[in-house]
Amino acid sequence: MTLAWIGLGANLGDAAATVRAAIAALDGLPGTRVDRASRLYATPAWGNEDQPPFVNAVAAVETDLPADELLQAMLSLERRFGRVRDPQVHWGPRALDLDLLMHGTQVIDQPGLQVPHPYMHERAFVLVPLAEIAPDLAIPGHGRVRDAVVRVDACGIAPIG
Repeated sequence: MTLAWIGLGANLGDAAATVRAAIAALDGLPGTRVDRASRLYATPAWGNEDQPPFVNAVAAVETDLPADELLQAMLSLERRFGRVRDPQVHWGPRALDLDLLMHGTQVIDQPGLQVPHPYMHERAFVLVPLAEIAPDLAIPGHGRVRDAVVRVDACGIAPIG
């Protein structure tokens, strides 16, 4: 079993319910179980700021799936939750966004699959929930999560509930 880290986000419809349901759905993937998940966080829109705020979380899953198969299963879940990818809209609103942040300690750089996620160490909406559940996790090439989170602007990010 490999411990993989998945970022979750949504800002359309009942985003909090969607993220909670997506965490449960990750637990139903073949050879995969959710080990732990962060609280949900309200986060300002990032990149394209002209959209509703997001709800974000991070989950750790134990999985037998190789990184590419886990990613394909995650993309299938996104579609099941109503995600439609429009190549013309970058950082736009979404029913559900799942990002494979890390897959064990692997470093993979191939078309369509990069782990660790190339921007996770720069994004507060990833680092804040990740620091809640794994502050000592090492991001290859970037140090520990607890150190990375203090280098980003987490203004406007707040736990929900």
